[in-house]
Amino acid sequence: MKFSELKSMSDDELKAKEADFRKEIFNLTIQKSIGALENPKRIKTVKKSIARIKTILNEKK
Repeated sequence: MKFSELKSMSDDELKAKEADFRKEIFNLTIQKSIGALENPKRIKTVKKSIARIKTILNEKK
C-alpha cells in the first residue's frame, strides 16, 4: 500500500491492516518453505508495508 493511503486511515484500521499483513507474511513464508511461492517479491513488499504502518503509528503518538 502507498504511504498516502495508509496515512489517511485511523489507528484501529492501521492495527487491523498490520495484523492482516502479518498473517499474510506468515502464509508466504510457509509457501516459500514448501516451494509453492509464485511471487517471492511479495514478501518484501509486505514487510515494507508493515514498516510503513509502524512508522505512521509512531508519528501519530
